[in-house]
Amino acid sequence: MTEHLAETVPPANHAIYRQLREKIGPWASELGFQQVGVTDIDLGEHEQRLQTWLDRGFQGEMAYMGHHGRKRSQPAELVPGTTRILSLRMDYMPEGDQPLAQLASTAANRGAAYVARYALGRDYHKVIRQRLVKLWQQMAEELASHGIDQHSARVFTDSAPVLEKALAEKAGLGWIGKNTLLLNHRAGSLFFLAEIFTDVPLPIDPPQATNHCGSCTSCIDVCPTAAIVGPYQLDARRCISYLTIEHRGSIPVELRAAMGNRIFGCDDCQLFCPWNKFAQVSSVADFDPRHGLDSSALLTLYAWTEDEFLARTAGSAIRRTGYTGWRRNLAVALGNCDYDDGIYQALATSLDDAPELVQEHIRWALKTLDGRRSRIATSP
Repeated sequence: MTEHLAETVPPANHAIYRQLREKIGPWASELGFQQVGVTDIDLGEHEQRLQTWLDRGFQGEMAYMGHHGRKRSQPAELVPGTTRILSLRMDYMPEGDQPLAQLASTAANRGAAYVARYALGRDYHKVIRQRLVKLWQQMAEELASHGIDQHSARVFTDSAPVLEKALAEKAGLGWIGKNTLLLNHRAGSLFFLAEIFTDVPLPIDPPQATNHCGSCTSCIDVCPTAAIVGPYQLDARRCISYLTIEHRGSIPVELRAAMGNRIFGCDDCQLFCPWNKFAQVSSVADFDPRHGLDSSALLTLYAWTEDEFLARTAGSAIRRTGYTGWRRNLAVALGNCDYDDGIYQALATSLDDAPELVQEHIRWALKTLDGRRSRIATSP
């Protein structure tokens, strides 16, 4: 931690803000966070990187990425008065989860549904936000005990136009890797990020000064759809996470086979990242898998009615894709299975009652399965 404090802070209060910073770490730990850093609001080069990414159209249908002017790269425009940002991380790998190598094997099992690890439990927005609010309350109470009550704050976790990874890197939580995720040498990348924007003049922590990706290109090499078009460059339009969650229309035909059995998100660039051998088990029970989503068969999930989908994804990030998107994704995954009469019949009998978007993907799946059946029939 540096000793820099804003010049406007009365010298008599310097010790108060330094002591507050020392207490924030233990408070955050008690609330389930593994690390917290403090940075200023100058994002410098990250503003140009964002604009270059947008200019290349890599955001796809995520038009909101460009709808907020400079609020992403100029935090004080998002929350006027902001001079400091607390960046926090929280591990999400569930207790008893399989080793990452076995997870990779599960992703390759065509009949098993693969859901990104972060989405297996309760929606992280709900889990983390209340803890951020609690942390700010503790900070405010500490300041009030010293007669300081003029400060304010707002909390975020993937819920506003915020350059989370850039802020985390500046706050010393890790480095942005070649897969464009934040990496930490003690915890890999299986963690959530969150922020508190405030005008409390806390001492600033040193930024992450080194990048430890080296010559490794594992994330680039294993990406099923070649979405990592170069080191530190992600074309979201090809990313399975984008296609299965953010994208609302037809999934490009040329990318469907590469999606395999991934029905909500994709972890490949994390599963094969060497740093994730250090991924830590979460201390938060809310992130434990619900409804067997870590070991469900594709056909089981495809059989869910809309009411079942809504009931079993209550409080889950999976709700974001909607029932239509869920069925679309499952149809593609079933089409990527080996030929099976049960799968074929399930798709065929659901065709007429499905929305037009889902019908298109069912037809593709049936045609693909027909091709596999023909090859089986003609093989010696």
